[in-house]
Amino acid sequence: MIKLTNSGTRHHSRFLMYTFLVTVTVAVIVFFLPRNSGPQFRYDVGKPWMYGSLIAKFDFPIYKTDAKIKQEQDSIADAFEPYYNYDPSVEQQQVKRFAAAYKDGIPGLPRGYVATIVDRLQRLYRAGIIEATEYSSLAKDSMRTIRMVVGKKAQTAEIRCVYSTMTAYETLFSDPKLAAARQQLQRCNLNEYLLPNLKYDEERSEAELGDMLSGIPMASGMVLSGQKIIDRGEIVDDYLYRVLTSFERETQRRSASARAVPSTIAGQAIFVFTMIMLFTAYLWLFRKDYLEKPRSIAMLYSMITVFPILVSLMVEHNVLSVYVLPFAITPIFIRVFVDSRTAFTAHATMVLICAAAVKYQYEFIIVQLVAGLIAIYSLRELSQRAEIFKTAVLVTLGSSAIYFALQLMQDNSVLTMDHSMYKYFAANGVLLLFAYPLMLVIEKTFGFISDVTLIELSNTNKKLLRSLSEVAPGTFQHSVMVGNLAAEIANKIGAKAQLVRTGALYHDIGKMKNPAYFTENQMGGANPLEAMSRIDAAQIVISHVTDGVRMAEKYGLPGVIKDFILTHHGTGKTKYFYVSYKNEHPDDPVDDTLFTYPGPEPFTREQAILMMADTVEAAARSLKEYTEESIRQLVNKLIDQQTDDGNFRNCPITFHDIAVAKQVLADRLMAIYHTRTKYPELKNK
Repeated sequence: MIKLTNSGTRHHSRFLMYTFLVTVTVAVIVFFLPRNSGPQFRYDVGKPWMYGSLIAKFDFPIYKTDAKIKQEQDSIADAFEPYYNYDPSVEQQQVKRFAAAYKDGIPGLPRGYVATIVDRLQRLYRAGIIEATEYSSLAKDSMRTIRMVVGKKAQTAEIRCVYSTMTAYETLFSDPKLAAARQQLQRCNLNEYLLPNLKYDEERSEAELGDMLSGIPMASGMVLSGQKIIDRGEIVDDYLYRVLTSFERETQRRSASARAVPSTIAGQAIFVFTMIMLFTAYLWLFRKDYLEKPRSIAMLYSMITVFPILVSLMVEHNVLSVYVLPFAITPIFIRVFVDSRTAFTAHATMVLICAAAVKYQYEFIIVQLVAGLIAIYSLRELSQRAEIFKTAVLVTLGSSAIYFALQLMQDNSVLTMDHSMYKYFAANGVLLLFAYPLMLVIEKTFGFISDVTLIELSNTNKKLLRSLSEVAPGTFQHSVMVGNLAAEIANKIGAKAQLVRTGALYHDIGKMKNPAYFTENQMGGANPLEAMSRIDAAQIVISHVTDGVRMAEKYGLPGVIKDFILTHHGTGKTKYFYVSYKNEHPDDPVDDTLFTYPGPEPFTREQAILMMADTVEAAARSLKEYTEESIRQLVNKLIDQQTDDGNFRNCPITFHDIAVAKQVLADRLMAIYHTRTKYPELKNK
């Protein structure tokens, strides 16, 4: 009754957890989806209208294109007369300064020159002088005019009739009366008395220009309610293109009302919820074991959520093209860490959700589904850089080919096709290469382990394995042989060979703490365990499991490697010491826990393979003779005993797998311990 209650509570908690997960996933995706509403059509200039007759349901203006509006704005800006305030005080001050400085006349020149220069300065100031840099930008157009504000009146003045400080100075010396005395006048530094008296009125100019720009009409015509816009088969020209875009724009504006936005959100929520529930139903029906693995579930739903968010942000803010995003990363990661069927189902779910945010949905869905299938088919294991490069190239080529095919079905002329998309496919392929470094992020975030990491861990030059080979060389050699045997079994039954090989290399690292107590490291010497009590000896042997786990934690080994250390003996007994103790104490009760490994029992096929290979390889060293019969008897005896003891009851290994494992172990041991032909000795004559 207690078990039933606990089971019911566990199932209820799991149901609440998955309900929460689905709800959060749907809420996050819907929150980011753009609120575009109204019909969405695909059309291009010079292409036929592929839909039925389109009738206007309301009056709407025909908006000008952005390029046209920009052209009109530029035209107004070019013709605009900026405002300059005339300051008469500058003339008074500078003329007064000059007259005071040369009241006694200019050295070397008649006194009449002072009056002439004063007159010329007054003429220049009354025409207007502008700062040199401002004048140079205005004078690019010789027909440009400005608005000169004198007092409360503003009058138009041509820029060629106004001076800059530089042109005013040059005009002064070009005067016929002053040209003859140019050398003497240059000593007077007349440029010091030529200052701008026309000041740019920024506030008034900006306000006036803003009013003129705001007066540009955004539309150039109207479409009345009931008027036919376009019919099926008609060619979309520039005018019809403007009408269609105006219709979509006005439809979206009208639908962005207080009533339309909630209905759009409701529709998006129903759509996303349906997609997520279909994916969850797939897991429940065909991959129920994943529902027991929080890491797998977290990764699957995260991968489905990330790309719809990115697509929504790009569409909402009009950033590049969504085809730049490497959607194929999702099936790649799920294929590597989970399985291919789940990878395609998750990819299809993600693509359909993303389609709710894009404009050309049919094209998007086809291209991305093809890209995902290519990624799944071309990448079985992500263990080398060359593999992800090959996949990126194939995905790029496949996406380009299917897009070209879609265009070819809609337009028979290759020359008129839109070729701009292919650069986005190329960028997509480049970004897909980042799957290799991103795999480490996925591993660290969700606790998975990839073949890349396993290959790195199996490098015998790594510090921990190098220490094992130096401190416990016999254990190291045993681990290498067990890894080879286990990997061959895994290859035969379709298990993960690289995983079990790496697990085998580390499964006995705990023996480094007391290497001399294990026979493979004793080099034929005395066994110190024989001098100890059977209980103490058993505890030392058993401790290599717990010591190994502590060492694995110290060196940061992944959890799956620690699982191999814990399960390679399961909850079995140290039978040598257990039987010896019972024989020595036949009448005393025996505490079995003192002779029992901490476990747990293997719960994956790879752990079961390692247990079989480890037990058989170690026992094979004790055979007195190596014959086919003796080896097969040993293999069958040990593995049958493990099966009878229930060591494999918690893992999904089959009797067929066990039979294959027996065959592989027997064949490999016979190859290792084969008897050599005895060479004859040369007889003396």
